[in-house]
Amino acid sequence: MNGEHDGGWARLRERLGWVRGFRRRLAEAEPEITALMGEEIGKPRFEGLTADVMPVLAAARFTERHASKILRTAKRGGSPLLGMGQTHRVHRLPLGRVAIIATWNYPVGLLGVQLVQALAAGNSVVVKPSEVSPRTQSALLDLAEQGLPLGVLTRTEATREAGEALLREHRFDHVVFTGSTSVGRAIAEALAPTLTPSTLELSGRDTALVLEDAPIPLAARSVWMAATANGGQTCMAPKRVLVRREVYADFLRALGSVGAGARPRRLASEAAAAAAWRQVRAALEDGARTLSAVPEPPEGAWIRPEAVVDCPESACLVEGRNFAPVFAVLPVDDLGHALRIHAGCDQHLATSVYTRRVRWAESELAPRLQAGTVTVNDAVIPTAHPGVPLAGLGESGWGVSRGVEGLLAMTRPLHTAATSRIVRPPLDEPSPQRLGQLAGFVRRLYRR
Repeated sequence: MNGEHDGGWARLRERLGWVRGFRRRLAEAEPEITALMGEEIGKPRFEGLTADVMPVLAAARFTERHASKILRTAKRGGSPLLGMGQTHRVHRLPLGRVAIIATWNYPVGLLGVQLVQALAAGNSVVVKPSEVSPRTQSALLDLAEQGLPLGVLTRTEATREAGEALLREHRFDHVVFTGSTSVGRAIAEALAPTLTPSTLELSGRDTALVLEDAPIPLAARSVWMAATANGGQTCMAPKRVLVRREVYADFLRALGSVGAGARPRRLASEAAAAAAWRQVRAALEDGARTLSAVPEPPEGAWIRPEAVVDCPESACLVEGRNFAPVFAVLPVDDLGHALRIHAGCDQHLATSVYTRRVRWAESELAPRLQAGTVTVNDAVIPTAHPGVPLAGLGESGWGVSRGVEGLLAMTRPLHTAATSRIVRPPLDEPSPQRLGQLAGFVRRLYRR
């Protein structure tokens, strides 16, 4: 973990060769990697393949194909009057030494993309694996280390104490953290004295809006999948579903059909299951009901997915402060009513809208939702596109990861300017007559 950054551990072409090799090794090791996720966090192989391994493979291939263009030196034209004779270029340089504090809910999908981008950009990386999924992430790091120069990728122990010591005892050029808002705030405070920049991917407690013209069967299937996949342990999963009253009954019928026979899911901890059940029970005491015949309390870390409908707006379940496959459904009178409830939550990462007015949703509604991502007639799945960013706002974090913007965020811009020795702005103040002529020319030029 010692050693200074030297401006990039290899030429970009060589770094992309490593990305290609990592992609191939991960594809080959998929059965072992998904089996480890199943053992450590109870993730079924289908989810491990589609939500963890495949996004990393897609991100790696995207990086191989597009990084050269994204990171290439760009010549900037459009020089102003005082820029005559100047040539301007913007270069992309590695940040330097990057720390990645990994999370457990997508132990391969999130860490894998972060590794690809940080290393492809030429940084050296130190990873603190999650204490919840240490074996999975250790196997991933073993694959990533192959083909790298010694010391470019290192790791700490997978303990909370190791994470605290990492930031206390070492200086980094950038820190990437994925996790809860409370821990993210503590990390920001720890980095503030040294002005160390960071990318914080924090919690989300978002909304699905089912409008009066929504494709109801599709909306029901999509919402149920997004809210219950990965055991509901997804920061971009909908936690409240706001349904226009005109289609509320139809939506509940469709949702009940989709959720019928849902089997319990294993969460990362018994505490998470117990906390979610307390919210469900409180909502039921306030007059809500579940679509299942009889709501079942959790058994240890296992909890049955539940759609809690007719939720009062004041129910704590509507706030969505849980990491489990339970969510609130409530009717709304109009769009304004829905937006007021949505705005009452301070963590928006990926808001979903179900409507046939796609263009209107994208251009008119999306900017009002204060989210980093807005999906129309879908949820969660589109966020896996390798070219799009994930950007939190407010309590959901700051900085950008993934996609084109995420790769650029792992670099710093260097502007160089070269001025001709012959054609160049004058260095001396002109005579009063020349100054008057210049001022007149500037007025005419910029009043056009």
